[in-house]
Amino acid sequence: MGLVKEFKQFALKGNMVDMAVGIIIGGAFGLIIKSLIDDVIMPLVGKATGSGVDFSNMYIPLAEGVEKGLSLDEARAQGAVFAYGNFITVLLNFLILAFVIFIMVKMMNNAKKKFEKEQEAAPPPAPPADVVLLTEIRDLLQRQN
Repeated sequence: MGLVKEFKQFALKGNMVDMAVGIIIGGAFGLIIKSLIDDVIMPLVGKATGSGVDFSNMYIPLAEGVEKGLSLDEARAQGAVFAYGNFITVLLNFLILAFVIFIMVKMMNNAKKKFEKEQEAAPPPAPPADVVLLTEIRDLLQRQN
């Protein structure tokens, strides 16, 4: 089998397309969550912890001559810094993202359970007309014998 034909079969499999769609949607969802965290939640957390604190610029200078009060990028340019604020930001981002995904999975599971209950409660569909007719013929033939 030729390389191009093998690749075509691989790339066009249903699972591969489903995975690609999932990755694209996941990337877009990641951007939405990042905006939610950066633009909505973190400013509120910063406000709650003290007059607009920005965690991403919190650091402890490790090298001599690194001034306090600079932005993290400026401080890194002067020397080594212990950037604990950036870690706190990434950790909070992860926790918020994990919580949002948990809520989404929980909602999907509840919807799935509800759908399954509705499917169980629904009466079975009526058989097609030809099946009804054949059943009547069978019953008539059984009564004659």
